[in-house]
Amino acid sequence: MPLYSYVGRDASGAQIRGTLDGMNENAVAEALVSRGVFPLQIQPAKDAGGPKQGLLSRFFRKRISPNDLLMLCRQMYSLSKAGIPIMSALHGLSETIENQTLSEVLKKLESDLAGGLPLAAAMSRFPKVFNRLFVSLINVGENTGRLEESFLQLAEYISLEVETKRRIKGALRYPMIVISFVVVAMIILNIWVIPVFAKMFSKFGAELPITTRILIASSNFFVNYFWAIIIILVAVPAAWIWWTRSEKGSRWWGKWQIRLPVIGSILFRSQLARFARSFSIMLKAGVGLNTALTLVAGAVDNAYLSDRILGMCAGVERGESLYQTAVASDMFSPLVLQMMAVGGETGQVDTLLLEVADYYDREVDFELKGLTAKIEPILLIIVAAIVLVLALGIFTPMWDMYGAMQGKK
Repeated sequence: MPLYSYVGRDASGAQIRGTLDGMNENAVAEALVSRGVFPLQIQPAKDAGGPKQGLLSRFFRKRISPNDLLMLCRQMYSLSKAGIPIMSALHGLSETIENQTLSEVLKKLESDLAGGLPLAAAMSRFPKVFNRLFVSLINVGENTGRLEESFLQLAEYISLEVETKRRIKGALRYPMIVISFVVVAMIILNIWVIPVFAKMFSKFGAELPITTRILIASSNFFVNYFWAIIIILVAVPAAWIWWTRSEKGSRWWGKWQIRLPVIGSILFRSQLARFARSFSIMLKAGVGLNTALTLVAGAVDNAYLSDRILGMCAGVERGESLYQTAVASDMFSPLVLQMMAVGGETGQVDTLLLEVADYYDREVDFELKGLTAKIEPILLIIVAAIVLVLALGIFTPMWDMYGAMQGKK
């Protein structure tokens, strides 16, 4: 959208200068009048900032987090419920919100609304901020005159998503800390500790056991080819990210992600809880079954499960019931399938889906509580194996040399 610079006067007569996005000069003038500014001059803004400055500012720009969207939805719900016009609410929030990136987005939304666009259409111009599920619920709220309810539903949905991610990250924090310390310890051993013992062993010229030779060889490789290790540590994650973001790679990783030992079932159930909750919200808002399934497939952060959900949508289009498509998807347990069947027979699919989401949330909570107990033995085995290798590789030849020296005496 074009950027215009303007000169105007406020209610007190003071001169104001600034820039504003707009479809055209008339849209910018209407936006200024709605803010209480009388426009004197409006013209296309010149590119005075320079491309380097804009690129640098975009690089260091703070990202919009789910917590930012949560606060936005809660505030918009309160303001809409109080009867404040949407444009005034967006203007007020854009001036007070802390995240500068989100503030700029809100200003552009206000400009689009002044240009005649509906709120949902304006939000759809920012797919990285507002996903299709978000935009669809706003669209339903606008068309039914219950926009505040849409913001409330989105706030509750995002709140539960944030809480689920927080619990999963909290459960994985302990093993990640332990693994990080093990990696740091191995780096220190390879760079500073093992080379000292290697020099000492070489002075005696004794025959070293295989474990010691392996440790010395790995230390030499680590010290002499440290640059290659750095390149590998950068290139491998970059290649992995590129692969998992491709269409084929994302499906492959999505399939194996839910089959990972220990945490795979947790990730799988959390995704199913997201599916059931978002599907229930869409149906409760009055969105059609096919459209809801399509939108929910985009809201699930797993390409493999997303394909399964789109398969359910294709089954519904063929005339199959929701229960039949759920059985064919092979994603749900018999208890959940029974709840879906009851919901389809009683016409309360949205209510039963909320029960399904709560069911999966409880399972995720239960598994998260036992996650540390499952991971601790694995970590202990890894640490014990490292200590054993070090003991065999360093202390065994030292004992042999000490025994040889005692025999000479």
